[in-house]
Amino acid sequence: MLEEDSYEDYGRTLIDFAEKMSRISFPFASGIGGNGRQIRRRILNIASYQKPTTPKKLGSTVSFLMTAFLLLCSAPLVSTYAADKEYYRWNAEEERISQRDLSSYFGTYEGSFALYDLKEDTWYIHNMNSASHRTAPNSTYKIYDALFGLEEGVITPEHSLIFWNRETFPFPSWNADQTLDSAMEHSVNWYFQSIDQQIGAFTLRRCLREINYGNAQIRENSSAYWMESSLKISPIEQVELLTKLHQGELDFAPENVLAVKNSIRLSSSENGTLYGKTGTGQVDGQNQNGWFVGYVETSKNTYFFAANIQAQQEASGSRAAEITMSILADWEIWEE
Repeated sequence: MLEEDSYEDYGRTLIDFAEKMSRISFPFASGIGGNGRQIRRRILNIASYQKPTTPKKLGSTVSFLMTAFLLLCSAPLVSTYAADKEYYRWNAEEERISQRDLSSYFGTYEGSFALYDLKEDTWYIHNMNSASHRTAPNSTYKIYDALFGLEEGVITPEHSLIFWNRETFPFPSWNADQTLDSAMEHSVNWYFQSIDQQIGAFTLRRCLREINYGNAQIRENSSAYWMESSLKISPIEQVELLTKLHQGELDFAPENVLAVKNSIRLSSSENGTLYGKTGTGQVDGQNQNGWFVGYVETSKNTYFFAANIQAQQEASGSRAAEITMSILADWEIWEE
């Protein structure tokens, strides 16, 4: 497409580019520059360029149309793959499931609720589509982040203190040295980000894959990957993971599991113990993604649950907890 007197300028541009690329490391340059032999061939092609004949033009057109056809045919497959990543591909046929309409509890919120009865080996689910949809876990992820820190020796059950770096945060409870128990109780982000920094992204990704945590995606150079970012998980997966954690199926040291269980214990009575963790996701300053996950342990049974609510505003973890507590009370599973 160049004028003939521009061939030499373009050739010199390629040579100059190749020379610069030979001196510096540029990770995206290989497809642009190529090796010396490829550069030489390109320059010779430019120098000896001739206008294509009609058969060549026809052949190029056919090749283009075939390529376009293949790309169009593959588009649905790409879309399906992307959709699969957004939803947990749960083999519901292998489970005992009782679907429940809990719309009256959720009101105007879009949401879902999943509960697993360990003794009866039965699932109770409100809104199956939403219960399998992956969304950011926010602070509910701290259950597993704490376990990763314990397993990697960043903290121990006996020595979990991390010193505050004197950065001022909007929540007074964050502006102090923290232990695992206090950091979990007040959901102190900097405590868990400090654990992540010491673990490292490579190890974190390995840990996430080992326990099959949602999509197991950590965005590069992100210290808040669990807060409305790359990491996502569905309510059903939350319940499955809690069940495996309780049953000792995640290959964590028993003393580390016990330390995390103690940190999320919310209430105890003669009827049993309630464990749980809330999570709130903010977008543009509005609470739009609320979580409450946990389990109720009694002498006769254990019930694992996850509630998620979505709205343009006021969808917080505390609101998800209120909805969950109402359901658990009406089902006579737990009542304060």
